[in-house]
Amino acid sequence: MEANILHADLDAFYASVEQLLDPALRGKPIAVGGGVVLAASYEARAFGVRGGMPGRRARELCPGLIFVGGHFKDYQRLGDAAIQVLGDFTPVVERISIDEAFADVAGCTHLFGPPTEIATTIRRRVRAELGLPISVGVARTKHLAKIASQVAKPDGLVVVDPRHEMEFLHELPVELMWGVGPVTRERLAGIGVRTIGELAKFNAKSLERLLGPAAGEKLNALAWNRDPRKLETQRRARSAGAQSALGRKPAEAKIFVPTLLHLADRVATRLRAKSRPGRTVTVRVRFADLRSVTRSITLDQPISATAMLAEIAETLVRKVLVDHPHEKTISLLAIAVSHLEKQPALQLELPLGLDDDSRRPGTSKGAARWTADRAIDKIRDRFGWEAVGYASALGQSRSVPDAFRELAEKEL
Repeated sequence: MEANILHADLDAFYASVEQLLDPALRGKPIAVGGGVVLAASYEARAFGVRGGMPGRRARELCPGLIFVGGHFKDYQRLGDAAIQVLGDFTPVVERISIDEAFADVAGCTHLFGPPTEIATTIRRRVRAELGLPISVGVARTKHLAKIASQVAKPDGLVVVDPRHEMEFLHELPVELMWGVGPVTRERLAGIGVRTIGELAKFNAKSLERLLGPAAGEKLNALAWNRDPRKLETQRRARSAGAQSALGRKPAEAKIFVPTLLHLADRVATRLRAKSRPGRTVTVRVRFADLRSVTRSITLDQPISATAMLAEIAETLVRKVLVDHPHEKTISLLAIAVSHLEKQPALQLELPLGLDDDSRRPGTSKGAARWTADRAIDKIRDRFGWEAVGYASALGQSRSVPDAFRELAEKEL
């Protein structure tokens, strides 16, 4: 097989856009954000500044760090324009975030030349037309192309010859692999596995016992570049979620109830906008030691009402805290809704006066909640998100602006 898969990734995208918009920032260490670093330029990364880092810590590492506010509309505009450059070469483009995408160029080499030449032209056009640096990896599979683009950073091109895939792949650190985050990396380091080559040679059954059957089997296959996935040009999210980092806050209702309502508002608004209610609600609670616990429930009927989702999430979070009575501090809360349905026929329910009538979409109380939310949606569509909202969720300090989070949300 030929290396026909490209993975293009704009370098330090948000920070690069800020330096593009303000030439005075070029070559200087900058960070987008304030209380929390949303993104950092490569000049700032040289000092150890990273996305998600508290602003105070970032300033300690880099005394000359310049914080700038985000220009979210420009991020969307320039991200769309960069992805369109890929679309000028092939219709087989799978966008996976605002600033990165895969492209399969197997069917267009007779028009534009070999994949390496296409990748070179893409990089040149993005730089000339948009003024942004972009790194591209070219390989036989999606997994390897993405790794190649990471190796190519910043502002580079790496082409992996199919005849030498293992030589290239097995020398690299495991954290470059899909699915290997900080926790998994530490677990692998605990058994002496630090490179992809060491992972490939590790006993598959032992790996599954360490990481779980699904994760162990997946990582073992990827370590040998066994990745049969094709590009999905019409890819849609199978769930909708939102999370909020709290720092270190007491595990008390006055903290988590308003936060859950805000998260539910963000999630449910997206579900209603696309007429895609969901049946499974999942919450994640992260404690002070960064250990996370999840709880979920699958409902009889799909929901998309904000208050309904918030109350179900609150019940799940309270169960988590009851099951972990010694945990007194939480650092993150998250809500996700899955098993999405497309415009289902709502099953009406008899007015039986049950305690949970307000959480059932087919009851009169449940229908009233959904109707109220649709009225809120219309007001926000006309006057903006801040024009109206749930009182108990207002005034919540958020270190990461919602506009920034929305850029990472996938199409439902």
